[in-house]
Amino acid sequence: MTTAPIVHAAAAALLALAAPAVRADEHAGHAAPARPQTEAQARLARLKALAGTWTGKARAGHAGAQPMDATVVWSVTGAGSAVVETVFPGTPHEMMTVYTVDGGDLVLTHYCSAGNQPVMKATPGGSPDAIAFDFVRGGNMKLTDSHMHSAVITFVSDDALRSEWTGWEGGQPKGVARFELTRKR
Repeated sequence: MTTAPIVHAAAAALLALAAPAVRADEHAGHAAPARPQTEAQARLARLKALAGTWTGKARAGHAGAQPMDATVVWSVTGAGSAVVETVFPGTPHEMMTVYTVDGGDLVLTHYCSAGNQPVMKATPGGSPDAIAFDFVRGGNMKLTDSHMHSAVITFVSDDALRSEWTGWEGGQPKGVARFELTRKR
């Protein structure tokens, strides 16, 4: 005789007993106490609110660079555990940055059109309307290779956003790419 049907029956009985208790507790107005959000979770929530399409201008990080039209698409994925920012979608220069909470930190991995993947961690504190990130490590690169090394996202308003990405080359800063974006309605 096999024990599988007995195990399944016991599991079903436990679920049947637990479900009414949960429903009774809900009807009594008792909700599980909410855990306070960590700074990293609150910042990720702020990034989730950017979901949608944003348009505006981008200026490359070198002298004399002319502003160019920019489209950036923000989306939430992974059952709310990650935010994806796609810059220049559908173009040869498309890039993606994935933001997520890792332990107690908000981190990003930037999948650059240069073919490398810098990882940055949000610096604690600062303005509630800005998130600054600093380089931690990189994939497919050496530290002296050209790469994005830091970033700042500034929430100008619910419908306006500014981001600045500082590039590095040869172990030192080399220009800042700036994006001025508004939410597309």
